[in-house]
Amino acid sequence: MKFLFVVILVMNIITFIAFGIDKRKAVKGRWRIPEKTLLLMGLMFGSVGQLLGMKVFRHKTNKWYFWFCGMLSLAVQIVIIYKIFTNCMV
Repeated sequence: MKFLFVVILVMNIITFIAFGIDKRKAVKGRWRIPEKTLLLMGLMFGSVGQLLGMKVFRHKTNKWYFWFCGMLSLAVQIVIIYKIFTNCMV
């Protein structure tokens, strides 16, 4: 269970940093991280990092599907973590 929390924490940090990098590259007109990659990172237990990255860096905030996928994956991840936590306690 401790491993799961470490994985979630690391994925959220990586996703947050990726949003910052992509925003910086967008401002400088350089090669960007594909949207599919950013969305996939959010779906792979990085939804908190995705939503925070969107808010802090003001990046991809006009794309409704980033908000939708971020919120949906956050809800699913909360349910998964709750199920794992309650099954470990029984």
